[in-house]
Amino acid sequence: MTTRKLTVQEQLAKWPSHMVLKVGAIAGLIILLALSYYYIPYPGLTDTGIRIARNILFSIFNPSLELLLDFSTKNGVVYLLFETAAIAFLGTLIGTLVSIPLAFLSSRNIMPNWFTNLGIALITIIRTFPTVVYGLMFIRVAGPGPFTGVLTLAIASIGMVSKLFIETIEDLDPGIIEALDASGCNTIQKIQYGIIPQLLGNFTSTAIYRFEINVKYATILGMVGAGGIGAPLIFAISAYRWKDVGALLIGLIIFVLVIELISSKIRKKLATGE
Repeated sequence: MTTRKLTVQEQLAKWPSHMVLKVGAIAGLIILLALSYYYIPYPGLTDTGIRIARNILFSIFNPSLELLLDFSTKNGVVYLLFETAAIAFLGTLIGTLVSIPLAFLSSRNIMPNWFTNLGIALITIIRTFPTVVYGLMFIRVAGPGPFTGVLTLAIASIGMVSKLFIETIEDLDPGIIEALDASGCNTIQKIQYGIIPQLLGNFTSTAIYRFEINVKYATILGMVGAGGIGAPLIFAISAYRWKDVGALLIGLIIFVLVIELISSKIRKKLATGE
């Protein structure tokens, strides 16, 4: 069935209603901007803040080479970066493994609505709390250190990853399953040849994307004592060791760029096969 194209006269006839929507949208944006200004006033920059920003920028181009090229101690940039990557990897892995059954149990095309509503409510509650809040709670439970960072990122990952997994599962093509069923395939064969091939690429891409996010979160969590490069960074800033700050930031920038480059290529390969 073909869709008829609108004539010029019909387009012009709809223009007044479009204008009302556009004016309403612009007015809404103006109101939101006014409210934002009211709740977040701009106090201006202090002389101390400008001087600190200048020192940080200068230190990035004059880093401590001794710290940056330290490959042998736990205080070196290389060790701290690998610790950050390990925290992000294990947190992503645990969160993804927990998200898979939770997503299946929360998908409306698999489970009844009353049951999926419980799962979606649980995921929503998990996503409500910021990652730093989980970090502060787990520090009280497990103490400061990398293990706390892993637990924090695992719980925080469940909220996002489960939601994306549910969308992928609910977009499954039922025709493939019906064709396998008509061919006499049993349940295991339908899962193996009908469900897994449709989900594997999207699941892997989502997990890799979450790993990228967790690498950055692991840095922030380090500032509250959950391991990684964040704690040495905040200590260096507090002690005004700007050359050490520069070394840590340069290592972190290079590390994040490498991670994003590799993960982008992997996700592109999964999406396009190229």
